Amino acid sequence: MPFEPASDVLSQYTVLDLTRVRSGPTCVRQLADWGANVIKIEDPESDKIGLGGARSGSDFQNLHRNKRSMTLNLKTKEGIAIFMALAKKADVIVENYRPDVKRRLGIDYDAISKINPRIVYASISGFGQDGPLANRPGFDQIAQGMGGLMSITGEPGKGPMRVGIPIADLTAGIFCSQGILLALMERERSGKGQWVQTSLLQAQVFMLDFQASRWLMDQEIPPQAGNDHPTSIPTGVFKTSDGYINIAVAGQKMWEKFKSLFNDPAFDSPDYAEAKGRSKNRKALNALIENHTSKKTAAEWIAIFNEAGAPAGEINDIKQVFDLEQVRHLGLAQPMNSQERGATEVVGQPILMSRSKASVRRPPPTLGQHTGEILADIGYGPEDVKKLAKDGVI
Repeated sequence: MPFEPASDVLSQYTVLDLTRVRSGPTCVRQLADWGANVIKIEDPESDKIGLGGARSGSDFQNLHRNKRSMTLNLKTKEGIAIFMALAKKADVIVENYRPDVKRRLGIDYDAISKINPRIVYASISGFGQDGPLANRPGFDQIAQGMGGLMSITGEPGKGPMRVGIPIADLTAGIFCSQGILLALMERERSGKGQWVQTSLLQAQVFMLDFQASRWLMDQEIPPQAGNDHPTSIPTGVFKTSDGYINIAVAGQKMWEKFKSLFNDPAFDSPDYAEAKGRSKNRKALNALIENHTSKKTAAEWIAIFNEAGAPAGEINDIKQVFDLEQVRHLGLAQPMNSQERGATEVVGQPILMSRSKASVRRPPPTLGQHTGEILADIGYGPEDVKKLAKDGVI
């Protein structure tokens, strides 16, 4: 079966995917969903060593749609020769090995760019391709801790807390895909490829955003704030008669409108008149707000606050998220006919464009499902493929 792009946007590009676990596959999924011809290169033994979880598992199914799979043993001379033949024609290579591995294999950027100067070679690592920690193994939670996120997450005085998603992995993957697109755009002008690099640590530090600037510009070390917003008060979680809601009141005008909804003179205290006072007295102010919100249901308060222009919303579990009519309307649950699971759904792209559209065209491939057709594209016949399989190359 010929390659079927999931979108028209990137359909002219061929991507060799050497990634595993999460950050790299996240990057490549962005390219695949927008139409790139992604060739997922896997070790013939990869199913046995359990990299990335079971192929039938929800995680693998969500990460690896819209890709084709070929097996290739890069520890053999023949395997490297095949990879080089593919690389000579490819536009992009993505890898997230530890920095020394690709050099040992002889498939690093310097080696590939000699045979294909137009190659965009993208690397994701734990801590960068060089420097004192370059060869340290990197995992998401390690990056969350080293990158400062765990020091500002959780309730004050209760110790560091990781966030509920692998945010360093995910953002490193997304930043890497952005870097690839930037390099492809630059290649249109220069005619040359380049080496794109990011890491879990770089992604995590960048994601600190305004919390990082509080230190860099004002030498203020942000503390944990629990469910409260670090600087905008009142913003946080408040109890209702049947659960909890989020309220986000930003700015003086919104505060004036918000407090008027309660018809309670206690809100006119000088302690709450200005933003600094509300921040200093946040515990007392939160208790005052909750004294009122606990008397009506979540749905009632959400309607009251939003009608007045004060943002408020539900706190959903994951089932409730995908039950939301708006989530369905935005296409964030996409149908897929899995080879292992049958009819199911995966998470759709969060980007909408007026003419072009991402889609889930292919389910995740079985191991080596497309090896023969990919090898045929570079001149290998059926007998060649049989011999390569017998010799343990594919």
